[in-house]
Amino acid sequence: MDFGKALEELKDGKKVAREGWNGKDMFIYLSKGRKIEHEDLVPGIEEILPEKDVYKINPRIDMKAADGSIVIGWLASQTDMLAEDWVVVE
Repeated sequence: MDFGKALEELKDGKKVAREGWNGKDMFIYLSKGRKIEHEDLVPGIEEILPEKDVYKINPRIDMKAADGSIVIGWLASQTDMLAEDWVVVE
């Protein structure tokens, strides 16, 4: 499937990957936005943020990498966006 369809699948809560990716068990998924309270911020970050009681974290696409780590805020390359080898991961 193409990247547009892969994005639709992400929005439906599915995980997707490219058949052409070399890493085993790599996939991307949609992390929904949420709200975080001031006291739950990483120490020191409040110095650069405007003071609020609650902060909004926007939705984003994350990736499970081949080494098992999570890549926060994965960005598609032009090759990824033009690829036709996207598949839903079960």
